Amino acid sequence: MGLITLLIFPIPTFLGFWFFTEIPLSTIFQFENLQAVPIVYGLELGVFYGFIALLFMQAPVFEKMPVRIERMVESMHLNTWDAIFLSLCAGIGEELLFRSGVQFYLGPIITSIVFVGIHGYLNPWNWRMSLYGLIVLPFIFLISYGFETFGLWFAISAHAAYDFVLFMSMRNPKTNK
Repeated sequence: MGLITLLIFPIPTFLGFWFFTEIPLSTIFQFENLQAVPIVYGLELGVFYGFIALLFMQAPVFEKMPVRIERMVESMHLNTWDAIFLSLCAGIGEELLFRSGVQFYLGPIITSIVFVGIHGYLNPWNWRMSLYGLIVLPFIFLISYGFETFGLWFAISAHAAYDFVLFMSMRNPKTNK
């Protein structure tokens, strides 16, 4: 799944830029913003918000969710390298699609709502999942507006750090590596 996210998700962004703009495809990667400061800011935001989300997920209201995120992650039997790999794949693939692609056309607010909705966190038939979506939405807003200020690598590092915190805290305790 990680490789699909990494390799397939960015394709609509590349096609959109290729056919509908005169912007060179190489600018999508924003290599000029591949600097320590935006990456560190993104890592800090992702780790901080990852722990905030974990705290919220411990609330009793989430105990009755039909599909618990923790159980899904635990069933994956991730080791540390799996968690790093999946976090990077999601961070790179999804941010290339949403921040560099969708946000270019729809702006940060609509893109953030679509991002959270596509992940299934804004579900009108499951108010608990929607509540979790409302917890995650400010983080995605911060990534979207941070992308506008600090660039793609900020967004990638924030997303990857957030996912890594969640994967590491929710993985199967029997996985020792």
